[in-house]
Amino acid sequence: MAVNLKFGTEYLHSRPKSEQSCRIAVIGAGAWGKNLIRNFHALGALHTICDVHEDCLATYTDKYPKSKREKDYKCVLSDKGIDAVVIATPAATHYDLAKQALLAHKHVYVEKPLALQINEAQELVKLAREEERILMVGHILRYHPAIKKLKEVITNGELGNIKYVYSRRLNIGKIRTEENILWSFAPHDISVIMFLLNEKPDSVYATGGGYVKNDIADVTLTVLDFASGVKSHIFVSWLHPFKEQMLVVVGGKKMAVFDDLADEKLLLYPHTIEWQNRIP
Repeated sequence: MAVNLKFGTEYLHSRPKSEQSCRIAVIGAGAWGKNLIRNFHALGALHTICDVHEDCLATYTDKYPKSKREKDYKCVLSDKGIDAVVIATPAATHYDLAKQALLAHKHVYVEKPLALQINEAQELVKLAREEERILMVGHILRYHPAIKKLKEVITNGELGNIKYVYSRRLNIGKIRTEENILWSFAPHDISVIMFLLNEKPDSVYATGGGYVKNDIADVTLTVLDFASGVKSHIFVSWLHPFKEQMLVVVGGKKMAVFDDLADEKLLLYPHTIEWQNRIP
């Protein structure tokens, strides 16, 4: 029998507007950018919407008449009235845009992945420290109320010793032409798993295949080995007949299932393995 865990919903606009002084420019007003624009507007922090496409910018004129609209990113960086930039552009542009913003002494929130090369990501982290600016990656799943509740359940020992964690993030499309499925989907699960276990993996192994484009993997399987003995598998694909977003944590006392597409997001299963006469 599964037990549904209830948790309180947290809203982005819970903080009083009088306490919100940061003035933010959202760079990239397309598919995901529109969500960021909506929420920063609700926070009273939206200053500028920036996108290279004039027709995209025009769609925001009536919704957010008080915010500025800008096609030129350099104008955003030179605007002294902007404290921070939010980057929601294609992944291949993240490094360059984030670097320019940090050098312009802006705080930066960049959608995952931070960069497509590890040396570029390390450079951005170093630059943020030198400029004394905040650099944050948009690992949105880390802040999901169900994930925060799951962390609480793990920390208080309700699951027992964690043995194994696996996740499946599957969908049909949207197929990318720049970053592969590992960079596009897996960062959500990698971030959450490290948060839940409170440790980084000792070793990482990933394999996959490109079936739409030979040079871009659209299916990958990643294995993470942790010093604590926990092993984790992450399976991601955008060549799947239906959408699935599930993470399973197997503990010595119970198992937990986080299903982001279900009505009941987090369930506990009291399944255990006991030994009798040396037989499990």
